[in-house]
Amino acid sequence: MQITDTAAIVTGGASGLGAATAASLAEGGAKVFAFDLADSIEKAPAVEGVEYVAVDVTDGQQVREAVATAAGAGVPLRTVVNCAGIGPSMRILGRKGVHDLDVYAKVVQVNLVGTFTVLTLAAEEMARTEPLEDGARGVIINTASIAAYDGQIGQAAYASSKGGIVGLTLPAARDLAQHGIRVLTIAPGIVETPMLATVSDEFREGLAQGVPFPQRLARPDEYAQLALSLVDHDYLNGEVIRMDGALRMAPR
Repeated sequence: MQITDTAAIVTGGASGLGAATAASLAEGGAKVFAFDLADSIEKAPAVEGVEYVAVDVTDGQQVREAVATAAGAGVPLRTVVNCAGIGPSMRILGRKGVHDLDVYAKVVQVNLVGTFTVLTLAAEEMARTEPLEDGARGVIINTASIAAYDGQIGQAAYASSKGGIVGLTLPAARDLAQHGIRVLTIAPGIVETPMLATVSDEFREGLAQGVPFPQRLARPDEYAQLALSLVDHDYLNGEVIRMDGALRMAPR
């Protein structure tokens, strides 16, 4: 699947994994629509080939309108990369009481339902495009986490949402196969993103020491590199790929 002269959607595109992926897709010749919340877009740098669109992925109507904008860009919509997500930490039974039920629902709503909403409405538009010679119309890449497999203490909500994305991968690929749309998932380990910006160097170093090799945190550009390689590899479908340096998370 070539990205030159095509349209691409990246959710969470104003920072972190999404920003790196949006920039890489634009550099490769795609017209990129970076979906994110308005306040995040205000802080994002201008990137040639990337158009920011204010979208709350939990709002189906906003997603539908934004996807229609991308699909109407004059080139076929071929790529979607879902990076939008949140990751608050809370124990099921903690010192302050039980896990906040609204927080749990919000994490699942943003990370899992938001991903499904963008996947579904983007697939609808992709299915309307002219297929390539082999019948291919596009590829959708979702973002899970190794927490889907190795969720730590305090990650009940986050791990649930990311586990849902892992479980979504194969049935979504099977559902969309008739339309020539591939579905894949990347499960990153610990990545140097804005969520880690507030922690100390000592804490960050401690996290890095837990990675077998390379013994460091992953970089957003490495996620972007993997995402673009999945777009390019037409026989990869219905698979979850861990990008974690062989890390298996301890309970805490």
